[in-house]
Amino acid sequence: MGQKLLIVESPAKAKTIEKILGKEFRVASSNGHIRDLVKEGMGIDVEHNYTPTYAIPEEKAGVVAQLKKLAEEAEEIWLATDEDREGEAISWHLCEVLGLDPEKTKRIVFHEITRPAIEEAVKNPRKIDLNLVNAQQARRVLDRLVGFELSPILWRKVRTNLSAGRVQSVAVRLIVEREREINAFTPASYFKISALFNASAIGPTARLKAELPRKVEEESAASRFLEEAKDAVFRITDVQKKPSRKSPAPPFTTSTLQQEASRKLGFSVIKTMMIAQRLYESGYITYMRTDSVNLSQTAIEEAAKEIVQSFGKKYSEPRQYKTKSSSAQEAHECIRPTSFSRREVEGERDDQRLYELIWKRALASQMSDAVLEKTTVKIEISSNKEELVAQGEVLLFDGFLKLYTESADEEPDEEVSGMLPPVKKGQTLELLEMTARQRFTKAPPRYNEASLVKKLEELGIGRPSTYAPTITTIQKRGYVEKRDKEGVERPYTVLKLTGNNITKTTETEIIGAEKAKLFPTDIGAVVNDFLGANFENVMDYNFTARIEEEFDEIASGKREWVHMIDEFYRPFHKLVEHTTEKAERVSGEKELGIDPESGKPVIVRIGKYGPMAQIGRNEDEEKPRYARLRKEQSIETITLEEALQLFKLPRSLGEYEGKEVVAAIGRFGPYIRHDGKFVSIPKEMDVYEIGLDEAITLIENKRKFEAERHIKDFPEADIQVLKGRFGPYIKAGDKNYKIPKEKDPYKLTLEDCRRIIAQNPESKKRGRKTSSKKK
Repeated sequence: MGQKLLIVESPAKAKTIEKILGKEFRVASSNGHIRDLVKEGMGIDVEHNYTPTYAIPEEKAGVVAQLKKLAEEAEEIWLATDEDREGEAISWHLCEVLGLDPEKTKRIVFHEITRPAIEEAVKNPRKIDLNLVNAQQARRVLDRLVGFELSPILWRKVRTNLSAGRVQSVAVRLIVEREREINAFTPASYFKISALFNASAIGPTARLKAELPRKVEEESAASRFLEEAKDAVFRITDVQKKPSRKSPAPPFTTSTLQQEASRKLGFSVIKTMMIAQRLYESGYITYMRTDSVNLSQTAIEEAAKEIVQSFGKKYSEPRQYKTKSSSAQEAHECIRPTSFSRREVEGERDDQRLYELIWKRALASQMSDAVLEKTTVKIEISSNKEELVAQGEVLLFDGFLKLYTESADEEPDEEVSGMLPPVKKGQTLELLEMTARQRFTKAPPRYNEASLVKKLEELGIGRPSTYAPTITTIQKRGYVEKRDKEGVERPYTVLKLTGNNITKTTETEIIGAEKAKLFPTDIGAVVNDFLGANFENVMDYNFTARIEEEFDEIASGKREWVHMIDEFYRPFHKLVEHTTEKAERVSGEKELGIDPESGKPVIVRIGKYGPMAQIGRNEDEEKPRYARLRKEQSIETITLEEALQLFKLPRSLGEYEGKEVVAAIGRFGPYIRHDGKFVSIPKEMDVYEIGLDEAITLIENKRKFEAERHIKDFPEADIQVLKGRFGPYIKAGDKNYKIPKEKDPYKLTLEDCRRIIAQNPESKKRGRKTSSKKK
């Protein structure tokens, strides 16, 4: 009794803070939000100031009961949820549910879970900021209104069980538009001319590589350029050396951390945020939802001390960064280590990897510029008015590069040259070879999760707390898929001048290979087009960004949230009613051409179970034939030939052991069917090309595997002794049981099996273990 109760969101955070505050405080966790809008109906009274109806979810009833009990026993209640709008809203909901007065309840915030920060926060409690609460409430209400009113329209006009969201739909639009840019792109060919010289008058060869600064559009022009270079004299007309400096990137914000963790560590956006949350709650880093690059003076001084100790005084260059975004939320700090002297943290390997990235980036931001010297050499050609240019870069002082180099989303087309050999103006060069290599212009790259976050941030759409859930949602809804794409082989021409001979060869390269990129699904594209045609405002980038600015105005007390919602909802609701009544049903239908066998049209569209092709129309007297599109196919890009190929399945390959062998595609992919049994066709084999001999090999391999898997079989009791991935086990019906280590599985009788089943509980399904343990 008499103890102060302090409530935070997570058990891990509670544990860390309780160690700091000691016995005076009892620290408890709400496990995130304890209330949300009711699930039944809209949950918002639009006729009475958009009053939301909140409810405690069933899974939170136990948490709330425990908090109420602790609150009754406490002398004083403090709320220490996160310092952003979401955290402020959780504190307000706690007041509402626990019957606390928001004017009297002590609210504390901190951007790092360290002793000085917590003790300072306890000395300076404040009231709940209702402006921040209203900004979060406005976002929640507006998003519920949009989702609740748009989703039923999609059910009627596109397909059942679809849903729409304000920010999510705009994110899908970005991905759909980028995909269409890529599909419409036609690569243009050009030639890049380069020359390799001997830059040494005597002694060993000192190689100098130079290039023609412009692109040569035609092969004939490239060939002519090489022809003219046969007897030419090459002389250096200018050597320029210019000093250059490279400054470090600022410390991480939420979006830049997500981008760099994706590039350097291969983490998804959601994984980055989960690990960052753990690091924050363990007291290792500052708060991880921020769009500020600001460093506290204390952090700047501590970083300088660490840099001088580790690298020397010349590597230290304290600096403060300013946040460019005018919409930056609250007075946050960047993401940085709570202590620069801590180089390693406890936890899983990925926790350490992300921490190290944050540590290096923040420390490097306080290090000296890298000093470089850039050299440009110009070379005249006696037979041509154009010049070749050689460029090199020498690192004179590494500065921050000693610790950290920022990655880029796309690799640069040209490599940066290193140090050039010593040359001087007027020097004549010996041409070793000149090459004209065919290159192609590139389509814009597909988004990955991190580059999509970057784009959303550039457009002013969403805030640090919304990026990860937005990207997770559009994938869960099936509007976007994250997948790899295999490259294809492309030939290109190489012209080479060596001595007085010009040779022409054809080489090949693999292009278009992509990893973990975001692809729109057909249903995503159709929904995007429907919303774009009927709800232009909702899908407009500038309009969506303006809504975010209005949330910011509510958060700073400059705008009233009910009025802001009303301005949006009234015209939106009228548009919903109009669209429900007037808009046509859509399926993304596209006619590809005529089936040569039947003379009927070949159509692709969205069907009940996804993208499909059909021969014939639904209104025809004869029922149309249907076929599912393959996973990698799209109704936007599939050709007539590819669609007709789909109707060749199932294929009869012939007979084996007197039974028909059939190749087909099912729910789980391509397969062979023989004698009532199914065998999967491996990825490297094509279901449309596979022959009888290959199918027989697959059938026999499956039989061999099954034979080796079966140790004993007792069909009269539906009991088998099998060899599994984790060792032998007993299978009784559809349940599995462990075999004791002392038992030989090959000697088990039916009675032995029954005894083991009676004595042992059913084995749990094995899966990858995920540890929730916090260190």
